[in-house]
Formats: sequence, structure tokens, C-alpha cells
Amino acid sequence: MIRKTPMNTENKTTMQAMIAETANEPLKLTDIERPVAGEGQVLIKIIASSVSPLDNKIRTGKGAHAHQPLPAVLGMDVTGIVEAAGAGVTAFKARDEVYGLAGGIGGLQGSLAQYGVFDADLLAVKPSNLSFRQAAAMPLNFITAWEGLVDRAQVHAGQKVLVHGGAGGVGHNVVQIARTFGADVYATGSAGQQQYIESIGATFIDYRATTIDEYVNKYTAGEGFDIVYDTLGGATLDASFNAVRYYTGHVVSCLGWGEHKLAPLSFRGATYSGVFTLMPMLTGKGRKHHGEIMQEATKLAEAGKLVPLVDERRFTLATAQEAHDIVENGKSVGKLVVDVAE
Repeated sequence: MIRKTPMNTENKTTMQAMIAETANEPLKLTDIERPVAGEGQVLIKIIASSVSPLDNKIRTGKGAHAHQPLPAVLGMDVTGIVEAAGAGVTAFKARDEVYGLAGGIGGLQGSLAQYGVFDADLLAVKPSNLSFRQAAAMPLNFITAWEGLVDRAQVHAGQKVLVHGGAGGVGHNVVQIARTFGADVYATGSAGQQQYIESIGATFIDYRATTIDEYVNKYTAGEGFDIVYDTLGGATLDASFNAVRYYTGHVVSCLGWGEHKLAPLSFRGATYSGVFTLMPMLTGKGRKHHGEIMQEATKLAEAGKLVPLVDERRFTLATAQEAHDIVENGKSVGKLVVDVAE
């Protein structure tokens, strides 16, 4: 429950936050009670947040699967500095720089606020070579990519991996992770995305100019890709079933929410996995693994093998609604980041 207090920025028991009060209304800058870390939690001074399509769906009343009752502080990705650790927390201490996918759904406070209390199991130490802005852009997209590619499909060296939407939020993480495992990576996109897709190590496929049969024949001699990661859903997921390798191939989707005919997949003897990244926050199960995945993200980033794509435009807590509007209209290039601490 959000308890509002009179606006008073000097009061150390309160903080400013952007509140989604009712569905499909603009976010409102409000003073609310500052939380206190409980057992297994850390209190974070939030430096940066980011805006995902799901954040916007919750705000507009279209994200029922996130189970976030309004009014609420939104924002799933968070990065900041630990102010205090609650009882039982040994992994973090005051002044540690951390990040994670930690709030904004399932009744949990989000990151569009000056401070937040989050489950320590969901967090990891921020990469030392990345800015807070870059770190804020990573958690949701990286975890979604890792769960599908590593946990489900078990990517390994020598495989051919096809990524649908290689320049997208999840897609550019899938490409970079697959490359670190030694896979040969191919990624679909529009002509304007070719330079970026090739810059992160994938062979570019113009999905508008090339048919599935053409690129399957060209790059796999008609056998299909070992792993196909679909980040778009709908017809693209259906197409993925026709692009995967016979017998040993595996299709992964983070947007497999519609109705699909499995016959093409079955006739190839291939397998499928769905990814629902929100599960640990909604159920409390598997939260520690999300923290472990973010530890892997830190290792890759510090090794120079992972660079998040961040939109250059700047937003403050007070102008976060502008970022939501851009996401709603589909006009961002990379993750939109809100600088909470100015």
C-alpha cells in the first residue's frame, strides 16, 4: 500500500516517487513513505531505472499478467547504491553498487522512486566498467535472454543460433551471450539495423528481403538452426518452427503467448521452451537464480563481452512519463533510462 505524505523533500522519512494512480492516466510525482529494509532485503538509493514495454502496459491497464495493483510505483529494472542491509543479508553492504530485476510487479515497489527495498536474492554487484545508466538497461532483457538460451536451450560452442529481432532489447543480449559460448550467430532485422547487428557479431538477415527457406538453405544447407530464439511472437514464432534443425533443434520464445500449430515443429522432431521472466517475483520461487544470472551478466560486461544498447535521450524522475510515451509509440532505439538521482 502506498502512503502519501505532504510534499517535503527535506523529510528523511519520505521520498519522491512517480506513481501510477489509476490505469491509463499519466504518472504523478508524489511524496511517499521511505521504506525500511526487512529480513533478506536491502534498501537502495536508486540512481537509475529503465522503462520496458511491460511497465507501460501496467500503467495503461493492459498488463494483467504482471499482477501489479494500482496505485503503484512502477519500474522493474533498478540500479543504485546500498544504503542498508536487512537481517540475514550477507552478500551486500552499505555503499555497494548493485543492480537487478527486482520490483514493479506482483505488488512489489518499483524503481521510479528515490529509494526502494528489494529482495537481496534478486540483486548482483553492478559491473564496475558500466555506468549506472547502462546497468539500468540490462536486467530484464539479460535475464530473459539467458533463461532461454542457456537454461532452456543449453547453447554451446559450434552451434548455429538464429535470433529473431537481433537489435531488440532481448535480441541483442541473446546475440552477445551466444557469441560468448562460441556459437555461430545469425540475426534477423530491418535494413537499418544491419550495421548494429553485425557490430555485435551476428550475420545479418533482412527478414523483409529473404524468405525462411532461402536463409535456412543458405546458412544451414536446409537442415535448420540448432537454436532459434524468437523475441517477437505471433507469426515469427510460427516461422521459427520451420527454421529449426531436424531432431536436435530447439525453439525458444519469450513471447509465445498466442495459439500456435505445433505440427511443423513435431514433423522436424524438434523441441520448444517458453520463457516467463516474471515468475520469481510473482511466486517467490527461483529468486536466487535471478541474482546468479545477474552475476553472470556482470562477469560478461567486465570482460568486455556484453554491452547494453541504451537510448541516448535523457529523462529525470519528474519526466519519466515522457519515456513511457515514447515506449508506447514504439520509437525508442535501445532501452530508455530514467536518471532518478540527478
